[in-house]
Amino acid sequence: MAILTRSARTDRTDRTPVVPAGEPSAPRRSSTTTVLAAALLAFFVISLDGSVVNVALPAISHSLRGTMADLQWIVDGYTLMFAAFMLSAGTFSDRIGATRAYAWGLAAFTVASLACGVAPNLGTLIGARMVQGGAAALMVPASLALIRQTYSDPGKRARAIAIWTAAGSVAVAVGPVVGGMLTSGLSWRAVFYLNLPVGALGLALLTRIQASPRREAPVDLVGQLSVVASLAGLTYAVIEGGRAGWGSPDVLGTLALAAVATAVFVRTQSRRERPMVPLSIFKSRTVVVCLAAGFTINAVFYGAIFLLGMYFQQVRGASPVSTGAMFIPMCALISIVNMAGVKLAARKGAWVPMTIGQLVMTAGSLLMLTVTSHTSYLVPVLLLVPIGLGGGLAVPSLTAAILENIDGERAGTAAAVLNTFRQVGSCIAVAAFGALIADTSHFQQGFDTSFVISVVMLLTTAAATGLLLRRVTRRAGDAA
Repeated sequence: MAILTRSARTDRTDRTPVVPAGEPSAPRRSSTTTVLAAALLAFFVISLDGSVVNVALPAISHSLRGTMADLQWIVDGYTLMFAAFMLSAGTFSDRIGATRAYAWGLAAFTVASLACGVAPNLGTLIGARMVQGGAAALMVPASLALIRQTYSDPGKRARAIAIWTAAGSVAVAVGPVVGGMLTSGLSWRAVFYLNLPVGALGLALLTRIQASPRREAPVDLVGQLSVVASLAGLTYAVIEGGRAGWGSPDVLGTLALAAVATAVFVRTQSRRERPMVPLSIFKSRTVVVCLAAGFTINAVFYGAIFLLGMYFQQVRGASPVSTGAMFIPMCALISIVNMAGVKLAARKGAWVPMTIGQLVMTAGSLLMLTVTSHTSYLVPVLLLVPIGLGGGLAVPSLTAAILENIDGERAGTAAAVLNTFRQVGSCIAVAAFGALIADTSHFQQGFDTSFVISVVMLLTTAAATGLLLRRVTRRAGDAA
């Protein structure tokens, strides 16, 4: 699942790197293999952490006596901060230099992983997960910027980014399996300890990479804080609404906070000379459709992983390792379908794999309504396959559609906004679906309602993609 930000579009005329006093001078040239390995490690561990924890949730709940709301925050704390800081992470990376941003991000991520592993209580664990998410947001644009500054040849750069993207897809695919094996064989804490050697290796590789240039890049502090407040308020309201009721003072108060923060963000962005998010990009039909589709695809995909992880263990009594194994058929084919989606988009236009992918996900979600506590294990395992295949087919074309239909100078920003929407989709789905299944005596009702919501969302965005983006493609073809 590629994530492109404005840092990936760094100009080649950057100034000479600034090396802090007291530090050894950097080598004159970085090995392309070393740079690519460091970038891959960053994206792999970030993507892995987004899915590896899901299978360990019941074990964490048993160990730390957590409620469903606590489990939702363990997942959403990470995703929330990842999404909230994605918009400004590219600018911050440019400001301090990609190598330094990568180092800070990876160091913070590694320390936060250690804190997760030794967490004595849920509050500590959730707080450390939030730090992980913020660090991950910083590492993504920095890792892409390292690739950009190292590979001057466009063809080689494109192949390097394709490998980087594939690493993320593989991590998402193996996450549930690795999480199940570690939780069953060792402990849920091992899921977080896994990041420690990876972080150490990444920092070691960084010492062999040439220091990146630093550029003037304004940081929009008010805009960034308002994004965090808006997303945090909305997420809290959705999670707590399922537990305390939608009319409770806490829920209404945080919804009001989210609304005010959103208004502040819109107002500040409309008045700044160089806004973090130019509001004019939302005038593009392509951007709006891709944002809606990206939100929905991630919501359904990660929502399904969350729901089925709880279903297999809490309803059917499966072990963590068995639960992880049940995701193998879905995840094993994602990378292959990613490439098929790219080829189909090149031949027919991005709207074709996007529409087909969402319809395939719709079919899988609709058939999930047949799953009950007495259904054969094989049924939900097989029904997960179209959900994964549809997402794998559609996702690569989302960014491609934006990059092809928006001004080049704003393409990086639009791609960053797209990936923020995708992460928010994951966050809200876990919050909403978790609230629906929080009452274990009504798990089946919540399970079914979640997939009905998924079907409605997918049908809506699939129709918008097929009707609206097809017209854009047709007009572009006529103009050519």
